[in-house]
Amino acid sequence: MRRTRTEPELPAWFSTRRLFDWPESWTELMGTEPELKVEEFREDGRLVVRAEMPGIDPDEDVEITVSDDILNLRAERRSETKTEDKAGYRSEFHYGSFSRSLRLPAGATEADIKATYTDGILEVRIPIDTATAEAKRIPVSHG
Repeated sequence: MRRTRTEPELPAWFSTRRLFDWPESWTELMGTEPELKVEEFREDGRLVVRAEMPGIDPDEDVEITVSDDILNLRAERRSETKTEDKAGYRSEFHYGSFSRSLRLPAGATEADIKATYTDGILEVRIPIDTATAEAKRIPVSHG
């Protein structure tokens, strides 16, 4: 039997930087897309979902979809700064996407979902039909 030694695959930031020059964020360290933090609660017969999304344009950067009783929230943040002075020209940009999928409760109706964006907070309100949300008892017949 012959064994070969395989090298572990290291993140890209490890090989291109000095050992103690750590990544700028946990997402860069872990190599994953950050999960969007949300708050959800029920109010006046509706499920309310709030997501903190400061500094985005809701018309351009937010996508809200519902498919198979799953609410999908996705946002993309882009920013760019340019500086030009005697020392030279500097351009810096940051971008990233955030997403979250939430299972809708029983009785949630997709027909009248409303979304608003105010002061960096996206709020989605989903009506819940309490008549269809109740559990139904299924009788068992003898065969």
